[in-house]
Amino acid sequence: MRLDLHTMMLMTSVLTLLLSGLLALAGLHAGSIRGARLWALASLCYSLASFIAFADLTPTSSGWLIVLVVVLLLTGNSLQFSGIQAFKDQRIDWRIPLLFFGVAFAQSVWFTLLHPDANARAIANSLVFAAINALCARALLIRIDPPLRTAYWFTGVSFALLAAAALFRAAILFQAPPGTSIGLSSLLPFVPVRFLASSLILMCVTFGFMLMLNYRLITDMQKIALRDSLTGALNRRGLEEEAIRLAARCTRTGDSLAIMVIDVDHFKSINDRCGHQVGDKVLQRLTAVAQASVRSDDYFARYGGEEFCILLPSTTEEEASVLADRLRQAYAALTMEFGGEVLRSTISIGVADSNHVGLEFSALVSAADQAMYWAKEGGRNRVAAHSVMVCKVPAMVTA
Repeated sequence: MRLDLHTMMLMTSVLTLLLSGLLALAGLHAGSIRGARLWALASLCYSLASFIAFADLTPTSSGWLIVLVVVLLLTGNSLQFSGIQAFKDQRIDWRIPLLFFGVAFAQSVWFTLLHPDANARAIANSLVFAAINALCARALLIRIDPPLRTAYWFTGVSFALLAAAALFRAAILFQAPPGTSIGLSSLLPFVPVRFLASSLILMCVTFGFMLMLNYRLITDMQKIALRDSLTGALNRRGLEEEAIRLAARCTRTGDSLAIMVIDVDHFKSINDRCGHQVGDKVLQRLTAVAQASVRSDDYFARYGGEEFCILLPSTTEEEASVLADRLRQAYAALTMEFGGEVLRSTISIGVADSNHVGLEFSALVSAADQAMYWAKEGGRNRVAAHSVMVCKVPAMVTA
């Protein structure tokens, strides 16, 4: 079956135009994710280049038209590289795409208008495209946690195949006999097949980026689902998931796992006297103090209402009590002012660990919760340890 090159170019132009619109819409609805609009522009450039080639690219076409097609293709490739940097939340280094753009433009003008040599132009442009696609592949074939790894590697492998195809084309053209017809208008049998293969891989590249967008959106939604909207801390569900993971790790390693249960003293009276908006701000201030006080591998969460929890891996009850008292003092020293009224607040903290109650999360929470109520009954603004409460030893860290 003979492949109709012009029909393939038209279909490629239409498909890439549709993908450009799809990516543009994705960029509008995923404003927090960078890179989608750059990829939309890249697909638009590919679509325009394919349409121009379909409409008027023949051996007698204007040299500037050939240069325009090369510039559009290279611009699309460069925008994809910049889109990858943006998607990874990196600073876009525009020097790299501008360098490739300048090199491709200069050699296209040189080998098309100043010293016409279609073979040399095709080889030089193929090498430039191979280089920029290799850079895109290198930026994506990295170690990253699933599920993004699947999308990254699928897209990266597609870029690597495009780079290999460009190098293969350069090698074929380098060995071609002098005077061989070069370009999209060539009747060489490998050209339509190569164009079809390259177009399919290019579709895979765009499909891969859409997978990257999809996985990023899913990841972001999961993070939102595990976060408290008021304080930004983990919510109860998020804490329970982390507790399951940490318990499994502690079972393997034999490490202890400690927990703090924190409750704001007289929080109901704060809401009644100052209003719920002030109460919300009190919780936000406590969150800020707690997040500044805990260690990088601890997990702080709003467990419900004015009650918070902190999971402390590789920590005993005694060590957790020291950290809890440091947090209690930091919060007690905080002066808050709302509407000209100065407000001071305190917290009571209960502490427990897996050495005394086991690794089951509900048992840890229950033990620390009991210790927290003991701290409140002892006068509030205190830290109480569950093991001390069980042994009936009247020893608490007090203000």
